[in-house]
Amino acid sequence: MRFQTFALLAATALSAPSIAATVTPAAPVSSLVRQVAIPHTMFRLANGLTVIVHEDHKAPVVAVSTWYNVGSKDEPAGKTGFAHLFEHLMFNGSENLPGDYFKFLQQIGATDENGTTSNDRTNYFETVPTGALERTLFMESDRMGHLLGAVSQGVLDNQRSVVQNEKRQGDSQPGGLAQYALYENLFPAGHPYHHTVIGSMADLDAASLADVKQWFRDKYGPNNAVLVIAGDTTAAEARPLVERYFGAIARGPVNRPAMATVPTLAAPKTVVLKDALAFTIISRNWAVPGLLSPQMAALDVGGSILGGLASSRLDKALVREEKIAIQVSANYSPLQRAGVFTTQIVAKPGTDPAKVAARANAIMADLIARGPTADEVQRAVTSEVAGRIRGLEQVGGFGGKAVSLAEGQTFAGTSNFYQRTLAAYAAVTPASVRAAMQQWLNRPALTISISPGQREAYAETKVTKPAAPKAEEAPPKPTRALPPLGRLTALQWPAIVHTSLANGIPIVYAQRSAVPLTQLALSFDAGNAADAPDQRGLAAMTVGLLEEGTTSRSSQQLAEAEERLGANIGTGNTADRSTVTLSALSPNLAPSLDLLTDIVQHPAFAPAEIDRVRVQALTGIAQTLKDPTRVAQRVLPVALYGPSHPYGGPAGGDPAAIAKFTRDDLAGFKQRWLRPDTAKIFVVSDRPLADIKPLLEARFGGWAAPSAARGVKAFTAPPARPAASRILLVDRPGAPQSTIAGGQLLPVDPRGDTVPLQAANDVLGGSFLSRLNMDLRESKGWSYGVGSSAQLLANGVAYTVSAPVQADRTGDSLIALTGDIGDFLGTKGVSEEELSLTIANSVNQLPGQFETSAALLAAMMRTDLLGRPDDFYVGLAARYRAQTAAGLDRAIRGAIAPNGFTWVVVGDAAKIRPQLEKTGLPIEVVEAK
Repeated sequence: MRFQTFALLAATALSAPSIAATVTPAAPVSSLVRQVAIPHTMFRLANGLTVIVHEDHKAPVVAVSTWYNVGSKDEPAGKTGFAHLFEHLMFNGSENLPGDYFKFLQQIGATDENGTTSNDRTNYFETVPTGALERTLFMESDRMGHLLGAVSQGVLDNQRSVVQNEKRQGDSQPGGLAQYALYENLFPAGHPYHHTVIGSMADLDAASLADVKQWFRDKYGPNNAVLVIAGDTTAAEARPLVERYFGAIARGPVNRPAMATVPTLAAPKTVVLKDALAFTIISRNWAVPGLLSPQMAALDVGGSILGGLASSRLDKALVREEKIAIQVSANYSPLQRAGVFTTQIVAKPGTDPAKVAARANAIMADLIARGPTADEVQRAVTSEVAGRIRGLEQVGGFGGKAVSLAEGQTFAGTSNFYQRTLAAYAAVTPASVRAAMQQWLNRPALTISISPGQREAYAETKVTKPAAPKAEEAPPKPTRALPPLGRLTALQWPAIVHTSLANGIPIVYAQRSAVPLTQLALSFDAGNAADAPDQRGLAAMTVGLLEEGTTSRSSQQLAEAEERLGANIGTGNTADRSTVTLSALSPNLAPSLDLLTDIVQHPAFAPAEIDRVRVQALTGIAQTLKDPTRVAQRVLPVALYGPSHPYGGPAGGDPAAIAKFTRDDLAGFKQRWLRPDTAKIFVVSDRPLADIKPLLEARFGGWAAPSAARGVKAFTAPPARPAASRILLVDRPGAPQSTIAGGQLLPVDPRGDTVPLQAANDVLGGSFLSRLNMDLRESKGWSYGVGSSAQLLANGVAYTVSAPVQADRTGDSLIALTGDIGDFLGTKGVSEEELSLTIANSVNQLPGQFETSAALLAAMMRTDLLGRPDDFYVGLAARYRAQTAAGLDRAIRGAIAPNGFTWVVVGDAAKIRPQLEKTGLPIEVVEAK
């Protein structure tokens, strides 16, 4: 498991070009670990606020991450869910910044902005342009020291409703109740980890305004917080700003996080659940030592070897060889005071789950008794370190360098905790893994079995009354002035170089030198649109099988080779492209490319592997059909494009077709579509093109196109959008939430100027502050989140809306959606305030959007797909600034027909059909296939 990411790793020599058969040794893990460092400065204000500053000048952005030393483990009985509820409240305005904080974050073009709550801490983070650092520190200081005057009863009621819909959304997922069984049974009553972070509906209902305000006073003082500033600044620049804005905030009571031991069950315990599943899931769980334990790394490595790596023992035996499981995993989740070690198997339908579980238990017992091999430990540690290095470019977000520094300081009292952690991984041995597993995993386990069936009723499905309007109370009068923005630097775009191999395969290359990492995508002009109407899913299955064995390596051998190198090779399909991607440590690039070459050019399509992958695909579709959100995603494309259009296939494919695919079908698809004359190579690397191209030439330059005819996609005109909106209702009895998904095809050229349309949609449904989200989530409290997008494909544009809503408000929500859309497309178009906000956000966030090489690679591929110039993103700022409210209105009104939507609604038909009838739209009951 990866908890954090780290900064600069010095480059090492690039291996010389080699042919595919050559085995080039990987760089030693010890040498990689020794070079990882996050230099930083730390100081503490008089009020106790701990501040850490790390310099990283690769991009004109700064990450600001504020960690509060309070999580759900600190909640007393009767107040579960308070920490998470308060996380939401702290996004809803402060005394000097009334309204949603996302408004102020979007004004400055923040990226990676969010907040999260765990068992052990609450954090808020954003990455902003360098010139917005002062304003961002003002904002964070305002919600730390000037919040309570803005927390009204209306705000509390609204966010309580939003959180409860978040809880319903999670609970309604198949298997969503297992988390409660885990914590309530693994940790005894009174233990800080006995309850989940989301808490109970009853406790959330009972939370009073006085309760939550006292919670803030007790827990959120500066002396209980760590502030990390990482990026394009210095400690000398940051310290005066921190002192200016945070220095006057008074200390609070000292929050002493709840202490806890690692409990042991008196005897093995089994909990049996039923749910909407297409298979049986069996997990075994143990409470084990946590993040600060000297055994942390050994337990984590043991979990990776057992069921975390693609080559793991459970994968090898149960999935690849014996084929009695669809999926397996083993995972170590470290908390501050304890941890949870979990093994999980998804039994293959038609097998006896008890026998599969017994086999898994035997494999685990053998590992515990004998310990792992040295090679297994090396592969697990290399994969762990490589995963951390891949995050080196990011200064903030969910797992950047700011997270590493804040986590160590908050939980371990030292910002250099990451060094101790890396040293622990480097020191792991087979003996230490064996000892840790023997000590902790020979104890009684909690087994949770979830099998297909009717879920028992439970109290958490309670539907609360609508939230009171947030505007019922006058906001406090500001006492501090918002500082002006500093100079915002324009997007820094690298030179994009085009060249080609001897056989004509184009190469699109850019250099990023922040970390020794190479990101590569081999893109084929294929994708799901290459499927014939009676072979939906063939592209996905063919591409997925590339990694399942070659003519010289088995799937197990491929997985082990990737892990030794710390490489990640992945395959995937979009509507228009099939891709094979490689993320490689540049010191190991040559041998990593050897693997990529073998996978792409020499897949075996072994019958046994075909049968295994087929069962996985069919089981996955069967499970998809039990998930309301994914059901809507399968139904909508067919309804919009029609079953014969290249874009009209159900997401995941057609099970009837997948069941019949032969080896000849798969090999034939590869011959027609996955070949050098449909390929293009995209590369972002710290190494110069002069080093990269010879490596690619040696492996792909002599690849010849087969004699088979190249595939041709059969694009025809899609069906006309309906003259009037309609509802397709899919019944899912007992669903506590409904999913609403709507769409229509647009008369828009995806290769034309779509900036006005995209900007207009940001106002309507494309951002957190959009009208749709603010209405159904922030005003009415009926949904955890609503969004819309204009999906630009190579040969068409579809406009889609997605809204998971509480079941008793399904009809009201659809009425609200259609009303909001109708108003926007009618007389209530883009306001000047909305225009200003969306333009500022679109322009100012550009530097942060492309901070990493992976983001740059994706942008290069997108510009190529849509025929845009290499410097397309460089010119975006000027194009955004040229937009007007009238221009945005013209663009979206000329594209979207307010009465041309097909609405797919998935939920409990007995409860929601009477609600939907109030919309006046025709309703057709359909089956998802």
